[in-house]
Amino acid sequence: MRIDLSVLPALAATFMLVFARIGTMVMLLPGLGEMTMPVRIRLTVALALSAMFLPLHRNAYNIDTGDLGAVLAMLGHEILIGVVLGLVARLSLSALQVAGTAIAQQMGLGFVTAIDPALGQQNVIVANFLSILGLTLIFATDLHYLVIAALNDSYSIFAPGTAIMFGDIAKLMTSTVAGAFKVGIQLAAPFLVFGLLFNLGLGVLSRLMPQMQVFFVGLPLSILLGLLILLVVVGAMMTTFLEFIGAVLRQLAPYS
Repeated sequence: MRIDLSVLPALAATFMLVFARIGTMVMLLPGLGEMTMPVRIRLTVALALSAMFLPLHRNAYNIDTGDLGAVLAMLGHEILIGVVLGLVARLSLSALQVAGTAIAQQMGLGFVTAIDPALGQQNVIVANFLSILGLTLIFATDLHYLVIAALNDSYSIFAPGTAIMFGDIAKLMTSTVAGAFKVGIQLAAPFLVFGLLFNLGLGVLSRLMPQMQVFFVGLPLSILLGLLILLVVVGAMMTTFLEFIGAVLRQLAPYS
C-alpha cells in the first residue's frame, strides 16, 4: 500500500489561508474578541471553524507552493477580508457605546466610569452596561449564528485570489458607522428629551428660588428619574438594537 503525501504542503497552505481569514475575524468579533476573553478560547474557536470550513472551500484556493510571493499575497488578501468582516460587526456594537454615553450625560452619570471589558479602558458605566447587555442578547437570540453564515458567504462575496473591491468596502464601512451613530442617537432619544425638559425646569426653578442650591437637588433627582426611564425603555432599546445588528449581519450573509 502506497500513501501519497504530495498533497500535504498544499493542504497545509490552504488551512493557513482559511485560518487567516477566520482567525482575524474572530479576533475582532464582539464577545469573542474582547481583551478579557482568554487567548486559548479564541484560538480554539478559530481553529475549530477553520477545520469546519476547510473541506467546504478547499477547492476555492489555487495554490502553487513553489511561488512563495503568491502565497504571501493571498495571505494578506485573506487577512484583509477577515478584518473587514470583524470590523463591521465591531462597529455595529458601537451603537450601544454612543447611546450609553449620551444617556449618561443626560442622567448626570457622565463622570462615573469603569473599565470597559471590550476595550480595556475607562468608559462611562451606562455604556458598559448596555454593551454587556447587547452581547448577552446577541448570543441569547442566536444572532451569532449569522456570523458563521457570513463566514461561509464571504467565500462567494470575496472569493480567494480575486481583486478586493475597496470602493464597496469603504461604502460598507461608511454605512455601518453612520447606521451605528444613527441607532445610538435613536436609542438615547427619550433621555435627550428628558434632559432638555429637566434642565429647563431646573433653570426656571433657579430663577424663582435663587437661594436654593439647584445642583444638589437636581443631580440626585436626575439620576433617579433617569434610572426609572431606563428601566421602562430598556426592552424597546434592546429590541431596536437587535434589529439593527441583525440587519447588518444579514447584509454580510445574503446567501444564507
